[in-house]
Amino acid sequence: MMDTQRLIALVVFSFSAMLLWDAWQKHNAPKAPLVPPAASTAAGVPAAPAKLGETAVPAAGRPPAAASPGAPPVAAAPSAAVAPAGTPILVKTDVFEIELNTQGGDIRRVTMQKVYSAKDRSRPLTLLEPSASHYFVAQSGLLGEGLPTHLSPYEAAQREYVLGPQADSLDVVLRSRDAGGAEVQKKYTFRRGSYAIDVSYEVKNASDKPLAPVAYFQFMRDANSPTEEAAQTNAFAGVTTFTGPAVYTSQGKFEKVDFKDIEKAKQVHAKRAPDGWIGMIQHYFVSAWLPRDGVEREFYTSKVAENRYTAGVKVPVGTIAPGAAGSITVPVYIGPQETDKLEKLAPGLDLVVDYGWLTIIAAPLFWLLKWIHALVGNWGWSIVILTVMIKGVFYPLNAKAGRSMAQMKVLAPKMEK
Repeated sequence: MMDTQRLIALVVFSFSAMLLWDAWQKHNAPKAPLVPPAASTAAGVPAAPAKLGETAVPAAGRPPAAASPGAPPVAAAPSAAVAPAGTPILVKTDVFEIELNTQGGDIRRVTMQKVYSAKDRSRPLTLLEPSASHYFVAQSGLLGEGLPTHLSPYEAAQREYVLGPQADSLDVVLRSRDAGGAEVQKKYTFRRGSYAIDVSYEVKNASDKPLAPVAYFQFMRDANSPTEEAAQTNAFAGVTTFTGPAVYTSQGKFEKVDFKDIEKAKQVHAKRAPDGWIGMIQHYFVSAWLPRDGVEREFYTSKVAENRYTAGVKVPVGTIAPGAAGSITVPVYIGPQETDKLEKLAPGLDLVVDYGWLTIIAAPLFWLLKWIHALVGNWGWSIVILTVMIKGVFYPLNAKAGRSMAQMKVLAPKMEK
């Protein structure tokens, strides 16, 4: 009995030490405030399945139009050594600097203003970038005859946008140069203090036929581990953190998708649902597309080239009659993992915080640690207080073990005799 009690106490205190070490890591890891994004708007009809990819296209000329909403352009993945054909657009807010590009109107680079490199605390962290060692970008487009995809050219009124000191939001509007009988406007809305960005499409049907566009929103990245700037310690006592896509729906719940499974076309996750989100997660950070609930959407993951993978969602815009207009807005969150704030953005988004196989114990203990920190305002004292509380809970067990040990010392001579 005494040995069992000692073993239980050893396991508990060993786990407590591991949790406190992880909390200390999270304390040194980047943290910044965020606010929930505005609700997205969308309505429409189901989309057909499709495989999405990316390529660098010539500066002059338009990429081939998709034959149908279910057949977006797929081509060789871009080389990191080749710059995109479009023109970069720099956006500065109070929480990050973002580089968009007129080629596809996509997010090519995200540098945090209040989050710093794990190697150099004076240098802001770049989370998304199209580099050879770490390729990670956010893309979106429309599926439908002649409609702009993430390969199509856009025009912007400016090359640099800055959120003013008195402004609460900033809009960046891009217009498609050729949308095949439609007028397409792509808009990014940035809000002060928020890592959530609204990505909107407005489609005006200038043709004599109805349109039924389907919007897609995806991440494209390699399977490389996070850079040293973004990840401090990814493993401790055999607990490793996950890097890769994740899908959440109310029916399928939280599902991780391993890059190795995508490589073998053996990935298993929800494909269609009226709710849910899809994202890319890594240690301390998450990027996720968050369509509003109540609209049928299709999730997909695929390999598009050597060490290039996509994870995205397709959402119908709806049927647009000639002369009418339709719109859709889907927020994208790109930032640090903070459970109490992520759970306000979308159901299940807080599950991206990876505690490994010890989640059932680690999650409540870390919640308690954060609650203590909210009271005392210091992580060091919070850890001390939590340690004292844990010792207090297990004091009766330790005391009983001590009494048993004392009794054994008395009995030992008699047993030997």
